[in-house]
Amino acid sequence: MSRRVLVLNGPNLGRLGSREPEKYGTQDYAALVEFCHKAGREAGLEVEVRQSDHEGELVGWLHEAADEGLPVVLNPAAFTHYSIALRDAVAQRTAPLIEVHLTNVAARESFRQVDVITAVATGVIAGLGFEGYRAALLAIARL
Repeated sequence: MSRRVLVLNGPNLGRLGSREPEKYGTQDYAALVEFCHKAGREAGLEVEVRQSDHEGELVGWLHEAADEGLPVVLNPAAFTHYSIALRDAVAQRTAPLIEVHLTNVAARESFRQVDVITAVATGVIAGLGFEGYRAALLAIARL
């Protein structure tokens, strides 16, 4: 039986492929979902991928993960920089949580360099595009 993992994606990630392709690439969100499922299978994980533009929905999914002891790969997107609600939900985790960013946020605009999630995550992967999700899933499989 494979281990279940939630891959949670925050605001605007559903617009991959059309949103600033010079930064985020030309592959769409469906390609990311497919990539995560394949990477999960390769790591022996059962991956469930979700995306929401709504903070409260992400908080609810993080509560679900905490209650069920599920590991999480989280791309909080813009919520990274200011969502104390999301940070507090991550802090309640009961299994590993890897924060992922498609771009290297530390090399971007100064407001993107504020990260309220990192201090309560197990680890952070940034700047590797879709490959960051694979790295996070492999890390979870080994933790």
